[in-house]
Amino acid sequence: MSKSITVSYEGSPCYDILLEQDFQKLNHKLKELGYQKEQKVCIVTDSNLETLHLEYLSQKINSCFHKVISFSFPAGEENKTLETVQKLYQHLIKEHFDRHDLLIAFGGGVVGDLTGFTAATYLRGIDFIQIPTSLLSQVDSSIGGKTGVDLLQYKNMIGAFYQPKLVYMNLSLLQTLPKEQFVSGMGEILKHGLIKSELYFAWLKEHKDEIMKLQPDILEEMIYQSCLIKRDVVERDPKEKGERALLNFGHTIGHAVEKLTDFQLYHGQCVGIGIAASCFLSCKLAHITKEDCEMILETLKQFHLPTTVEQLSAEDILAATKSDKKMKAGKIKFILLQRIGDAYINPDLSDEQILDGISSILNHAENKAAEE
Repeated sequence: MSKSITVSYEGSPCYDILLEQDFQKLNHKLKELGYQKEQKVCIVTDSNLETLHLEYLSQKINSCFHKVISFSFPAGEENKTLETVQKLYQHLIKEHFDRHDLLIAFGGGVVGDLTGFTAATYLRGIDFIQIPTSLLSQVDSSIGGKTGVDLLQYKNMIGAFYQPKLVYMNLSLLQTLPKEQFVSGMGEILKHGLIKSELYFAWLKEHKDEIMKLQPDILEEMIYQSCLIKRDVVERDPKEKGERALLNFGHTIGHAVEKLTDFQLYHGQCVGIGIAASCFLSCKLAHITKEDCEMILETLKQFHLPTTVEQLSAEDILAATKSDKKMKAGKIKFILLQRIGDAYINPDLSDEQILDGISSILNHAENKAAEE
């Protein structure tokens, strides 16, 4: 099993996304991209991947480079900071990395975002490739060239658009992914169907059992379809001037919940909560029916995603949304559904409407849409 997708940037082919079941084609692809024996590579990873898979990857690519080194930092969103980037800069300087060398982001979204930002800024730009190991990073953060780090718990406030040279997915690594992290990835995958493809959303529901049992052929098709959706969006809007904002469906409230819970919930879990609130608002505006809203919430639950959050106030969540980097002229750009598979940007919601949506996810109030 193997699939490939080419991503174009500003009209020209930029990099490939390879979906593989192992690392057998990685060395061939590195040589095809022009990397040579005299170059150095630094594999950037976190403490979890360092223990599980770093040695395996290092051995696989050792024959391609003069020197293979690594840099590991403690796993967790709380370490996606400028301080970690500074430590990586120092490591690269000490090892005499120049612009002709290479970084490999080997991990989930935190590793990919941080490595990409480092690559964009070290010596004003050094090549990097993505080897995403979590479901969420495979279908979302590894594609599209967004890089960045958090600042004082505000997500991705410092960053750059910087494209990788390759995205290589070894899908067999998903078999070792903790269940909660797999579920987190499903938040982004269900989002893709809701904003762009009713047929894909229906397919996900139909294949729920096989997906949750991690059947390789079903996982490959699911990841492939999600990557196609994200590829098409980022090609049309590489710098998020318009359509790409649709990918933030569920994220405005989701990011606020993520911050206010001190990142105790995974990103995709918070996206699920944000999707629930956005569906409630879409229903209140008479875009989707109460039955559709209930069905979406039930689908989230079937994939073990939360639709409510405890011990937060609606006012605190609203205040946190106002620090979101996606605001424009003091207005929150909210992503809502016209219908399943068709999302749009609504910059005109009042605070009262947003508070109403937030209230729908508090205190197990997910059925409020059906009761109104």
